[in-house]
Amino acid sequence: MVCTMVAVCTGLAQAQDEPEATVKFNRDVKQILAKKCFACHGPGAQEGGLRLDDREIATGETDSGEIAIVPGKVEESELIRRILSTDEFERMPPEGDPLKPEELEVVKTWINEGAKYQGHWAFEPVADPEPPKTEHEGWAVNPIDQFILARLEEGGLEPNPKASKRTLIRRAYYNLTGLPPTKEEIEAFEADQSPDAYAKLIDRLLASEHYGEKWGRHWLDLVRFAETNSYERDGVKPNAWKYRDYVIRAFNENKPYNEFVLEQLAGDEIENPTPESIIATGYYRLGVWDDEPADPLLHIYDQYDDLITTTGKAFLAVTVNCARCHDHKIDPITQANYYEFLSFFKGMKPYGTRGSVAFSQKEISGPEIISAHENHHREVRAVEDRMNQIVRAAIEQLPEEERQEIRKERDRNRRREKMDERIADLVPNDASEYRELKKQMDGLREKEKYLPAREFALAVNQSDKKPEPTTIMMRGNPHVPGDVVEPGFPKFFNEPKPEIPEPKDGQETSGRRLVLAKWIASDKNMMTARVMVNRIWQFQFGRGIVRTSSNFGQLGTPPTHPELLDWLATEFVESGWDIKHMQKLMMLSATYQMSSDGTEKGLAQDPGNDMMWRFNSRRLTAEEVRDSILLVNGRLNDKMYGHGFYPKISDEVMAGQSKPGDGWGNSAYDEQARRAVYIHVKRSLVTPLLSTFDFPDTDAPCEERFVTTQPAQALGMINGFFANQQAEELAKRVRETGATTPEDKIREAIEFAMAREANDRDVKVGISLMNDLQKDHGLDAERSFDLYCLMLINLNEFFFLD
Repeated sequence: MVCTMVAVCTGLAQAQDEPEATVKFNRDVKQILAKKCFACHGPGAQEGGLRLDDREIATGETDSGEIAIVPGKVEESELIRRILSTDEFERMPPEGDPLKPEELEVVKTWINEGAKYQGHWAFEPVADPEPPKTEHEGWAVNPIDQFILARLEEGGLEPNPKASKRTLIRRAYYNLTGLPPTKEEIEAFEADQSPDAYAKLIDRLLASEHYGEKWGRHWLDLVRFAETNSYERDGVKPNAWKYRDYVIRAFNENKPYNEFVLEQLAGDEIENPTPESIIATGYYRLGVWDDEPADPLLHIYDQYDDLITTTGKAFLAVTVNCARCHDHKIDPITQANYYEFLSFFKGMKPYGTRGSVAFSQKEISGPEIISAHENHHREVRAVEDRMNQIVRAAIEQLPEEERQEIRKERDRNRRREKMDERIADLVPNDASEYRELKKQMDGLREKEKYLPAREFALAVNQSDKKPEPTTIMMRGNPHVPGDVVEPGFPKFFNEPKPEIPEPKDGQETSGRRLVLAKWIASDKNMMTARVMVNRIWQFQFGRGIVRTSSNFGQLGTPPTHPELLDWLATEFVESGWDIKHMQKLMMLSATYQMSSDGTEKGLAQDPGNDMMWRFNSRRLTAEEVRDSILLVNGRLNDKMYGHGFYPKISDEVMAGQSKPGDGWGNSAYDEQARRAVYIHVKRSLVTPLLSTFDFPDTDAPCEERFVTTQPAQALGMINGFFANQQAEELAKRVRETGATTPEDKIREAIEFAMAREANDRDVKVGISLMNDLQKDHGLDAERSFDLYCLMLINLNEFFFLD
């Protein structure tokens, strides 16, 4: 059992001796009412005093004295009478499509069975359900399949047949590494008839270093990763790339998810922080920052709000931020809760605060390096101090007017330089020592060049040991403080007030963030495990069990398979928060291995595939498109980690900046062939190819990328510089094989681009295209083949994954 917490929602608990209801409110009824009724009778509006998501109100008298729902008595329930009414002034819903017959039967059955409400599913304890029994024998491979199959049998649908081995290997490669398999890898997998061939493939891909590059990018979306500040100047956040590398390494090393959470939220407050855990706190420094805010205090609280938004959504899938100015309108989160949550972060200096090190940089050098620099600094300081003593003595020998003039120079080094030539005359007894000290200083400056470099990270570098009190801000206005609040968790978690230990001697921070982090990463937290397994499912299957994966609140969508979600959450915690274990479990399921083909019955009955009767096909992501092109033309640079690189961007795009080209480098051609995850992410200048294919907005957390189809995509892939340049590289790779005839070139190009052998139709279409280009457009054979290669990387076969 992941959580033993008591639910705190309206509604009646089902008595132990009552028969199990066949229709569940959360699973079956709520989505019907949400679609048809909640606009007028839900959380946001209650016309006539009726609110159908609250049992006490729904079963009580409305303003007109009627009772909408009479538990156990359909014939007395005004709701059913209004749904069935033929009077246009009474019929519900008044606009739009009426309830379908099957939907009406669900609601009637629910009322007859007592109209039992459940608390909001996400605010209830995680159950530990047993995998259900199913009628179909031999299909289910593991418990996941039993939950999926039981729902399909209940809905009268059959699961799709198994996908081909070619489809499976491409699906696995892209899902785990973001790259396509080669023709040789596909053929080897197809030829391997051993029963564990697929399991071995999954293990190999999970062990690949490319795995972290793919799955790290998912996390970077959630935490709004970028390497610049936004706003007009959009300055660079120094060392932000180290956080990106930390995330990639964490996934490659299969860091337990609870540790991953702990390090990001409190990596500087844990016992014995490491350079890695310090880098992890770069999480707090990734948001937008205005270097010249109109209202500095408001901007500080805007940054706190950004942290609350990101932390609430990414780790807990709750919109705490909605309560900044007033109580949350839908979820049980008060404005006081918001500021109690903010209090955990209070005292941590916002990004840009100047202190011992500016702009949130913290040293993470090893002890030997720190010691070497400290010893060197002491030597330099000792020499400087003695030289300054001699200079001060010399200044005292000057006439008063000249002495006052020289003292106006506040820079000690400049003052010393001005006095160098006069030391021998003014303090002759110290002249020889001064000359010796200058030689020592020159030697120390030379020695400094050979000291090992110090290393810094974008991180939490300043945090008060005793933060100032946190107050509720009236209507969210930081200039109108209200009551003082202490750190606290959102009330619907029903957790006691957190105990913040008194800071120990030598402790540099308050320790508040560590208390928050331990609570979020606890095995008993009802949200954390659910949220992460839902994300893993989303990125494996194309959509989450909960579609709104960063909002498990009442404005989010309910889970399509709630029992499966709880089973996965339990398994996740019991596995030691092992992400790769969960991925392998999902990918070995028969559910994952289904084909994506449509069936007449499935498309008619469940067009959205909510019951998971088939696999969801998808288009490649922006990064997958770019990286795949580089892989098939042989140019992909496998270099990992380090500073981001700068792809070539056209002058026309650069001209859109306030200072065209400012902050954008010019990386070498080979460097530009690295994977897209290493592209320098400048908020005001997202790489056009990525932006066109739905790269997320970096100013806010992105739970799921939009998938759009719009003209700029086709225009960029046909006319864009990158696509044309890389198509020429593909053509060059083909020519280097020794292929000379058009047919041989086409066959080689198909093998590289599509990882399969060309068929007769491929050859016929390719030759026809090249002939037309030469005949109708006057192109030579070389250029026509370049454009043929451009056509290949624009095909749906290249862009879509079944």
